[in-house]
Amino acid sequence: MRVIAVEEAFSVPEVISWPPAGAGMPERWIREWGRRLPDLAELRLADMDAHGVDVQVLSMTSPGLEVIDDAAEAVAAARRINDHLADAVAAHPTRFAGFAALPLQDPDAAVAELRRAVHELGLKGVLHNDHVGGHYLDEPRFRPVWAELERLGVTLYLHPAIVPADRWRVLDGYPVLGGPSWGWTAAVGAHALRLIYGGVFDAFPGASVMLGHMGELLPFQLARLDSRYRQADVERRPRQLPSHYLRHNVYVTTSGVFSHAALLGATHEVGTDRVLFAIDYPYESTAEAVEFLRTAPYAPADLARIAHSNAERVLRL
Repeated sequence: MRVIAVEEAFSVPEVISWPPAGAGMPERWIREWGRRLPDLAELRLADMDAHGVDVQVLSMTSPGLEVIDDAAEAVAAARRINDHLADAVAAHPTRFAGFAALPLQDPDAAVAELRRAVHELGLKGVLHNDHVGGHYLDEPRFRPVWAELERLGVTLYLHPAIVPADRWRVLDGYPVLGGPSWGWTAAVGAHALRLIYGGVFDAFPGASVMLGHMGELLPFQLARLDSRYRQADVERRPRQLPSHYLRHNVYVTTSGVFSHAALLGATHEVGTDRVLFAIDYPYESTAEAVEFLRTAPYAPADLARIAHSNAERVLRL
């Protein structure tokens, strides 16, 4: 069975340093991830071959462009990152595809870079790490970017940011809760709901986002979200129930959540046509992810959708 993994990180240390200051990661993980992230050939391809991964869709790791305050600097960094990514894809065109990084600090420049990334570099969409200096993508300033995403027919993968927009007191004293175990999911899931309630998909019904980590758990909240929708101010709620957008404008990936129970729940709520396989290399184990995929309790045709054909369709691979 063909396997395409769609949330696979790389770094360009000379453009944005990694790891970020104060990340609090164990030293042994920093060493291993720091060795694997910038590698776009030897270590990565060997890992893919050892575990039967045919294609990785590469994206710049967090922290990415969102940590750059100066807009002109972000524009220059985006070009360097996207050129570097395009070169890696060109060197191994049957093994890699890529999501562009956009300098959303300057939305007009982001639109121009999006066009260049898709038309000239052949990249398949965008990955963005949550906020832009505390600003979220439902704000009016970002409407030109959504219009261009819709026009080009490419998706935006909304990914967590290592550097949060703000601090939540409920997480104080428990740093493990502020990262991938809970804080990132809560923040990105809320950001996705801002897009829904902010009318992004009403204005641009052909636009889409991908959410990793089993949809940042939103598929499991559909009934609750729909029931509370009716209590929202009529003037400030979207045209449809939240479940409509999560089933028409959102794609879910499996990155970092290798649970058959969770996968069954997600596909039951949003459909097998909207769930894509992802690993989150090098932060997660490729061996564990692929074993989870291959042993998932689905008919062969449905498993093939999750493993590769959804990605081929959505990303035009």
